[in-house]
Amino acid sequence: MKIRNSLRSLKARDKDCRVIRRRGRTYVINKKNPRFKARQG
Repeated sequence: MKIRNSLRSLKARDKDCRVIRRRGRTYVINKKNPRFKARQG
Protein backbone atom coordinates (compact mmCIF):
# COMPACT_ATOMS: atom_id res chain seq x y z
CA MET A 1 0.00 0.00 0.00
CA LYS A 2 1.30 3.41 -0.93
CA ILE A 3 0.90 6.40 1.36
CA ARG A 4 0.41 9.50 -0.74
CA ASN A 5 -0.15 13.20 -0.28
CA SER A 6 -2.51 13.39 -3.24
CA LEU A 7 -4.78 10.52 -4.21
CA ARG A 8 -6.21 12.17 -7.28
CA SER A 9 -3.30 10.97 -9.43
CA LEU A 10 -3.74 7.39 -8.24
CA LYS A 11 -7.46 7.43 -8.87
CA ALA A 12 -6.81 8.38 -12.48
CA ARG A 13 -4.50 5.44 -13.14
CA ASP A 14 -7.21 2.81 -13.50
CA LYS A 15 -10.93 2.97 -14.17
CA ASP A 16 -11.78 0.51 -11.38
CA CYS A 17 -10.22 2.61 -8.62
CA ARG A 18 -12.57 3.71 -5.84
CA VAL A 19 -11.88 6.44 -3.31
CA ILE A 20 -13.29 5.58 0.12
CA ARG A 21 -13.16 7.42 3.44
CA ARG A 22 -12.85 5.34 6.61
CA ARG A 23 -12.11 6.62 10.13
CA GLY A 24 -10.84 9.94 8.83
CA ARG A 25 -8.46 8.35 6.36
CA THR A 26 -8.88 8.28 2.61
CA TYR A 27 -8.19 5.07 0.73
CA VAL A 28 -7.95 4.10 -2.91
CA ILE A 29 -8.96 0.49 -3.42
CA ASN A 30 -9.20 -1.55 -6.56
CA LYS A 31 -10.78 -4.99 -6.53
CA LYS A 32 -9.51 -6.05 -9.93
CA ASN A 33 -5.94 -4.82 -9.49
CA PRO A 34 -4.92 -4.65 -5.82
CA ARG A 35 -1.62 -3.09 -6.84
CA PHE A 36 -3.29 0.33 -6.77
CA LYS A 37 -4.12 0.34 -3.05
CA ALA A 38 -3.23 3.62 -1.35
CA ARG A 39 -3.89 5.55 1.83
CA GLN A 40 -3.88 9.23 2.68
CA GLY A 41 -3.90 10.82 6.14
